Amino acid sequence: MGFIADALSRVKPSATIAVTNKARELKAAGRDVIGLGAGEPDFDTPENIKQAAIAAIVGGKTKYTAVDGIPELKAAICAKFKRENGLDYVPGQITVGTGGKQVLYNALIATLNPGDEVVIPTPYWVSYPDMVLLAGGTPVIVEADKQTFKISPEALDATITPKTKWVIFNSPSNPSGAAYTRSELRALCDVLLRHPHVWVMTDDMYEHLVYDSFEFTTPAQVEPKLYDRTLTVNGVSKAYAMTGWRIGYAGGPESLIKAMAKVQSQSTSNPCSIAQYAAVEALNGTQDFIPKNNEVFKARRDLVVSMLNQAKGITCPVPEGAFYVFPSCAGTIGKAAPSGKVIETDEDFVTELLETEGVAVVQGSAFGLGPNFRISYATSTEALEEACLRIQRFCGNLR
Repeated sequence: MGFIADALSRVKPSATIAVTNKARELKAAGRDVIGLGAGEPDFDTPENIKQAAIAAIVGGKTKYTAVDGIPELKAAICAKFKRENGLDYVPGQITVGTGGKQVLYNALIATLNPGDEVVIPTPYWVSYPDMVLLAGGTPVIVEADKQTFKISPEALDATITPKTKWVIFNSPSNPSGAAYTRSELRALCDVLLRHPHVWVMTDDMYEHLVYDSFEFTTPAQVEPKLYDRTLTVNGVSKAYAMTGWRIGYAGGPESLIKAMAKVQSQSTSNPCSIAQYAAVEALNGTQDFIPKNNEVFKARRDLVVSMLNQAKGITCPVPEGAFYVFPSCAGTIGKAAPSGKVIETDEDFVTELLETEGVAVVQGSAFGLGPNFRISYATSTEALEEACLRIQRFCGNLR
């Protein structure tokens, strides 16, 4: 037995981080690389939020805080849940962590025992299955429709067993951008009502990034009977362009929130005090920039979808939200790249695309569904246009 824990042998490094690092390495070596792997807005954090952080520093708000969030931020989160989601929480039902990832991880660590199952729809954010494994649970994958990237009520029902502890919902989705309508969510909630031992973990990080008059809803909002067994997770990273500030939060039953605080007290303790005060301003301050940013994202989405659908062998559905597209590259499988390498998988596709054209994307198999690849369109329109032209050229040169 080696020195490193056996649990780590079951876990893979993040594929999205790996692609971003590879693109950085090639750029540093002088290659002309367009990186479309990173899931973060290219907009700057709004000025009012930055000023709130500066004021916190000047005001000496630089000490330890309560383990799972300052009272001001918990109050702002309660107000947000009420205002935007119609959900009533009190501060004792709120937890704040170092990014949404820590909040999700804390919940899994606090609840999973060996043999417990967690249902995860494909395509999934790369970290979900590995976090379940690290927490000692068993990820159970439920396949989504390959056109809509959404699961059916029947598929969900068939996946739940007596061992199921959680179902993870992510809408709008990373990596597909797919988002469930209220009626689609209603049908899934009806399934969950028939299984009272199953809890619901929602990842609503892309809540505000929706297009074409799509109306966001979250499970506890659609079905109040699920409120007592739902952890509603969100954060300031995406809508407020605050990825590096590392603030995520959740509302849920007080017993679960206390258990998560216990985990956090023995790992990181409190999130950055300055970032917490910035997040108070994000939630309480003006929201005017969100629809403006969304107009830019929608234009980029439409550009990328149109150009990808003009590439030979690529089909790209129109996503409802987030800032990703998840096109299929099935039409390129079996063809030879300019290097002579035959493309047999989506991983081959993205590897050859990077080597040949200098475009960095992430293979769909990393998200549990292929042959697809993920593009983040949270970058400049010029870079996206050039990247899509390169993809068209690459696909046109396959033989």
